[in-house]
Amino acid sequence: MADLTPLLAFRWSPRSFDPDAELAGDEADSLLEAARWAPSAGNAQPWRFALGHRQDDTWKRILVSLTETDQRWARHASALVVGAHTEGDPEQAAYDLGQSVAHLTVQATALGLHVHQLTRFDRAGLTAELGLSAGIRPLVVAAVGRLGDPYALPAELRTRETALRRRHPLAALLLHRPTPRPVTPVP
Repeated sequence: MADLTPLLAFRWSPRSFDPDAELAGDEADSLLEAARWAPSAGNAQPWRFALGHRQDDTWKRILVSLTETDQRWARHASALVVGAHTEGDPEQAAYDLGQSVAHLTVQATALGLHVHQLTRFDRAGLTAELGLSAGIRPLVVAAVGRLGDPYALPAELRTRETALRRRHPLAALLLHRPTPRPVTPVP
C-alpha cells in the first residue's frame, strides 16, 4: 500500500458520537474555513452551509429532516452541517460542493473530530424548515462530533460500527492503468 497521510488513513464515518461533547466555536469556524478554501471550477465557490449546534433551533430543524434510522444516532452529534449548492451547472456545482465537504472532513480529522455524511434526507422539508431560497439545493448533511461509545448504539448499528473498515482494492477502482514505460539509463 502506498504511503497515505494519517489525516486520510484515520478518517472514518462513525455513528457513535459522544452525546456530551460540544463543538467549540473556533472548531466550527475552522471546519467552515477549510470548506471555503476548497477548489472550484472558475472559482465559483457554489457551496453554501447551514450549521446547527446540538439542541439549537437550526440543529433541530436539520435533525427532523433525517430518516428515523439516522436520527437515532445523529442526535448525539455535536453539530449538523447542511451542504448545499447554488444554481448553475448542477453537476459541476455538486462536484465542487463535494470537494468543499471533503476539505471540511479532513480538517475535522486534524482537529480530532469525526464526520458522517448523509445524503438520504427530506430535501424539500429541510429547504422549507431553513427557509432556503429557490436557488439553493441541499445535497448533504454532515454529522460532526467526537467519537462516542459504539456499545451505546442499537445492536444492528453497533455491529456495523465495530466491524473492520473495508475498501475496494485500488486495481478494482482503476478504469485504465497505463503500462509502465521502461526506464532507459542516462549515459
